[in-house]
Amino acid sequence: MPVVLMRPCNNMIEFKQIIGRGTRMYDGKEFFTIFDFVKAHYNFSDPEWDGEPLPCGVCGDAPCSCGDEMCKVCGFQPCNCPKVCSKCAVEPCVCEPDLCPQCEAFPCICEAVECADCGSTPCVCEKVEKIVIKLSDGKIRQIQHISSVMYWSADGKPITAKEFLERMFDDLPQFFENEDKLREIWSDPDTREKLLHDLAEAGYDSEKLDSMKELIDARDSDVYDVLAYVAYAAKTQSRNQRVSHAKPAINQHYKEYHQQAFIDFILERYVAEGVSELAVGKMKSMIELKYNTISDAAVEFGSAKVIRDVYVGFQQYLYRD
Repeated sequence: MPVVLMRPCNNMIEFKQIIGRGTRMYDGKEFFTIFDFVKAHYNFSDPEWDGEPLPCGVCGDAPCSCGDEMCKVCGFQPCNCPKVCSKCAVEPCVCEPDLCPQCEAFPCICEAVECADCGSTPCVCEKVEKIVIKLSDGKIRQIQHISSVMYWSADGKPITAKEFLERMFDDLPQFFENEDKLREIWSDPDTREKLLHDLAEAGYDSEKLDSMKELIDARDSDVYDVLAYVAYAAKTQSRNQRVSHAKPAINQHYKEYHQQAFIDFILERYVAEGVSELAVGKMKSMIELKYNTISDAAVEFGSAKVIRDVYVGFQQYLYRD
């Protein structure tokens, strides 16, 4: 049981009453400890009442001589005085903080860089357990171990992520025969919508395809990347990276300011929300968000047909090899 003195005590009777609380006996109590932070015992030293100190059980001395001597400043053994910085000789330390070697600032103001492998900022590569799968094409696929995601077979039975990926690999050839054909289908919003519908009918709806992004560690990628990775072990990229790669070709083909402004608006939505923003069914809402009405947009472009041609046409550049 500890007795702690935290405030000045200037009365002998009060001091002995406080210490007396610690002397109360009960079964199992053999000693008590006094923490005197205000040095009250210096004021009320009473050998008759205090008694002789018992010898230390380690060194045999009374008072104990183990280790360091009691500090004459703070009264603690070992010393509990504030430590002075060895560099600036000031407490607290006023040394200049270490500057970032890249930006030479403190705190660091370097722009966070997205990891090329995991796509996260900061990198989480080493924090995620990976499962390696070798499929019948002889190529390796890596998926993350994610216990929170459940997959189901066509007959409604739960299956592992590995089994789901293997089944998907076996099923995809019925929808496209090679990567070039997948790219051709995906580049046109009309054929892309038909492919997505057919995949959903086969058990690969948008929810499952989106969950596959997390499984293959490509959360910010296009669904195209999921299909190409599973079918051909193709390298994935984020939607932002895809846009950056495609912009020079898009701007080269669509040189008018109003065309580029409209395409940039659509691409911002695509990066933020995904490939669903490129669907033909979204075109009307995109136009209204950008221009308020279709008529206002037609004034810029000349006709509704030209608007549709731009909306559909630029998408091919997103998926070029």
